[in-house]
Amino acid sequence: MKLSFKALIVAMMLGLTGWSAEAADYIHGLDASDPGACSDTRVLTKISHRFRHQVRNVPGLPNVEIVNYARLGQSRYKPSDDRHPIARRYCRGSVDLSDGRRRSMWYLIESRMGFVGIGSNVEFCISGFDRWHVYGGRCRVLH
Repeated sequence: MKLSFKALIVAMMLGLTGWSAEAADYIHGLDASDPGACSDTRVLTKISHRFRHQVRNVPGLPNVEIVNYARLGQSRYKPSDDRHPIARRYCRGSVDLSDGRRRSMWYLIESRMGFVGIGSNVEFCISGFDRWHVYGGRCRVLH
């Protein structure tokens, strides 16, 4: 019952603000405990989509796109337990951008952190593109 009420409130808020559910940063059906999650196509597609939005909407960033992912892998994994209910998989790799440059990238996949607690959330940081240091200097929060 509690989840249904939460879903109703979120649905009402989305309707009132004009936002769509697509704006949520979740991936339904992705298991953050899966070792292959770092190279999951849904994760990389979400990163590409959000990066495109970022470079178009943050002043001072070059208008480039991700054209390729390379050297993807896991840097650490924190499973869920009684004290930490959210499993977290930390990943790293590099991206080739449309300007011909290769940049380092770090990203985090969190289970049960998607829209209304369904699916997995993805956070990412590409070196040189965290203008406001949301993820700390040189993306260190996601290392």
